[in-house]
Order: sequence, then C-alpha cells, then structure tokens
Amino acid sequence: MKIVILGGLGNLGSQLAQTLERDHELSVFDRVDFDVLDENALLNILKDIRPDILINCVAYNAVDNCEDKKLYETALALNCELPARLAQLALQFNFLLIHYSTDYVFNGLETKKEFSENDTPNPINKYGESKFLGEREILKQAENGLKYYLIRTSKLFGPQGGSPQAKPSFFDIMFKLSQDNKELTVVNEELSCFTYTPDLAAATARLISSKAVYGIYHLINEGAVTWYEGALELFQLLKQKVAVRPIRSEDLTRPARRPKFSVLQNNKVKKLRPYQEALREYLNNL
Repeated sequence: MKIVILGGLGNLGSQLAQTLERDHELSVFDRVDFDVLDENALLNILKDIRPDILINCVAYNAVDNCEDKKLYETALALNCELPARLAQLALQFNFLLIHYSTDYVFNGLETKKEFSENDTPNPINKYGESKFLGEREILKQAENGLKYYLIRTSKLFGPQGGSPQAKPSFFDIMFKLSQDNKELTVVNEELSCFTYTPDLAAATARLISSKAVYGIYHLINEGAVTWYEGALELFQLLKQKVAVRPIRSEDLTRPARRPKFSVLQNNKVKKLRPYQEALREYLNNL
C-alpha cells in the first residue's frame, strides 16, 4: 500500500518508516520538505501520491510552553487544526488516517482506575486540551465515514530520530544528568506507562495488516510507574550507582499541571511487552 508519513524524521516517525518500508511504498515527509500547515502544499502532495494511508506524527508537545498564550496558538495549529484538515482530506481522497494522541487528555484527578478507550477526556493543561480538540475533530468526521485509527500513547522513548527537533527521552536525560550529578531528584508521582517507539511502530503496523476495526486504541508498554520508579529501573539495568531522591510534583516549578494518574488501558489488541524488557533492549542497542 501507499503510505504517507508526516513528521517522518521524528522519534516515532523514524521508527514507523523503518518498520513499514519492508511491506509498503512509503513517502516520508518532515518540516524540511514542506510546511504541513500550508494547505495547498499538502493538497498537491496528496493529489500526486494518492495514498491508501496517511500517518500523522506531527505534534507540538512542549507541555509547559502550551500554557503561554502565543505558543498555545502554535499548539492548536498542529494538534487540532492539522488533524481536522487531515480528516477532511481523508474523506476527500478516501485514505485511512492514523493519528497519535496522549494520556494527557485525561485529568488523572478523579480516579485511580486505568483509562479505557471509551473513557471521556477531561484535560487539566493546555497541551492536553489541544490534543483533545484534535481528537474531537477526527471523531466528528468519523460520523461521516472517516477511516481512522486514533492511537493514544504516553512517555515515549527509543532511538532518536533524524530531525534536529527530535527530543531526547526521559531515560536519555536521566543518563546524561547522572554523568555530572551525584544526586538526582525525580518526581515520584504522575503514574503512567512508558512506550518504546519500535514497539509502538510495530503495533501500528499490526493494526494496518490485520485491518483492525476503525476507532480509538491505547498502545503502551505494560507496567505503570512514576518518573522516579522509571529512573530507578534505568540505573538498575545499567548497573550504575546513582542516588535518586523522590520529590512531589509540587516541588517543581512548572507552568503546566500534570495528571497524577494517567494510566492507559489497552482493551482492544495484543498488549505490548513490559516496559522493562523494552528498556533493556534499548540500552543494549546503544
């Protein structure tokens, strides 16, 4: 099948390209190729390629920056207006739209129950709000027959993509900080699941190959942990002695609130392996 990947040089997009190139005809685009918010450029690409599937990995995910009014406009453009436009184009050109969202669409305040695919989002920060608004635009078009997979995930880690804007993961940051600091302070709250980008890419490929029912999917590696617990696991696997001190979310001065509990529950497809196994593989491949 012909597949277009937007954001193809990012951390997730790069893994999707590696995973899908064996069985599909790929057209991979990143910001160096064209501006995804340029409607004419996007339209011309779709007219030329006529894809069967479009995978959108474009997102504005600087959580704290989204609290700034002007930067939130950028977040809305990429996280809401772009998926809205892609959903319209998917109907026009009859392709399957695959879009990624986040655990931050849930507030994590009212329950300690894992969030299922059917739970109603209620974000507590502007980043989560922008992603939820993008989800809502896709679901509007689903009523008109849109073919879509809306995939929620959380705490991505894995090989860094080729884009200059590709961000290091939490584990990358922890390892780097440990080289220069005798003690690290890490939040022992914000319980959720880490997700290994090669595993997420493989799970996405399985949705495609199995012709899964259109809808919302939660794809995460199993094993809910806090940031602090994740850091302990990292240094244990590295056999590295690092003093890690737990702190509360409130001990950090950050513009955006974070959910204390945003564990996604995968009820629809084969569960991904425990994050510890994925992290061990990632570290072995460094």
